[in-house]
Amino acid sequence: MALPLDPAAPRDFDFIIGDWQVRHRRLHSRLTGCTDWETFDGWSSTVKTLGGFGNLEDNLLAFPDGAFRAIAVRSYCREAGTWSIWWLDGRNPTALDVPVTGRFADNVGLFYAEDVLNGQPIRVRFTWLAQPGANPRWEQAFSNDGGESWETNWTMEFVPAA
Repeated sequence: MALPLDPAAPRDFDFIIGDWQVRHRRLHSRLTGCTDWETFDGWSSTVKTLGGFGNLEDNLLAFPDGAFRAIAVRSYCREAGTWSIWWLDGRNPTALDVPVTGRFADNVGLFYAEDVLNGQPIRVRFTWLAQPGANPRWEQAFSNDGGESWETNWTMEFVPAA
């Protein structure tokens, strides 16, 4: 039985609710000047939670060296008008990644966090592109200069599952 949704719940992530085949493209290494990309497939299924003030994305990623599961957990803060997104990797099931926080404007969601990569502080940016009539797209970028420049290191294109 599906629990009822709150009519006041935000609709920002409605574009990703459902089942998807995902086309991944990822840099082999990050913030090293690497230009070698790997591509692989994946699958994703997203449902609303928290009465519509959240959602849960279940993922199966078919990396070239083996498949694994992960989830994205998203929640909306009414007071701040922002979303937070956490990532939980099934290969390390005891630690949530640092959440990125942000909002949507004109069908583009921008989400940021301060994190650490290989012992060095970085900024993380997630970009969600949710243009009507187009497949959803997600990009991850890192900056090691406080956001002056960004290296996009992972992209995902979501295609409706058959």
